[in-house]
Amino acid sequence: MRSSPRIFRIFDGFIDRLLCVLGAVLFSQGPEFMQQYLQRLGGHLQEAQRQLGLFRQAATQSGQTLEAFITETRTNSNAGVAHLSSVMSDALDRTASLQAAHDALTHSSLWARPFVFAQHLDPDIARATWAAYLPAVPTTLEGLVYALAGMLVCLLLYHVAMKGLLGLFFRKRVTAQAAPA
Repeated sequence: MRSSPRIFRIFDGFIDRLLCVLGAVLFSQGPEFMQQYLQRLGGHLQEAQRQLGLFRQAATQSGQTLEAFITETRTNSNAGVAHLSSVMSDALDRTASLQAAHDALTHSSLWARPFVFAQHLDPDIARATWAAYLPAVPTTLEGLVYALAGMLVCLLLYHVAMKGLLGLFFRKRVTAQAAPA
């Protein structure tokens, strides 16, 4: 019963190459997803800055800084106006958070970008990006690096996990067949 290892060897090269292509294609989508995420993040940032600008303008028209305006509205006896202080505070915090994420992503190195991306990931923006995501073939150095990493990861998984496990299975089977003889 030596046909099983031979069949495995015949298809080994094919599987190897198929996994290289699959890993390269899948991993090369990482930079493309991050690019589309960054564009969406930039849109959220611009809108937050616009909203914050309107609050600053209202504060300036009242002769105050935004921070003083927020404090004054917080102590207002009208519940609706008092609630407006938390809306303005949230807008200020959201703009700062989006700006920090945008700056971190745009200024990160090729090697640090996946970690920076994970650290500053906004789940809502990521879901919206995924819902509108269009795969592409990135032709940048970053796309090439991710494609090579995908090839290596898939090959490593294949050679360590699959070939190792199948090798153990076939060795035990050959040893078991050889023992009674």
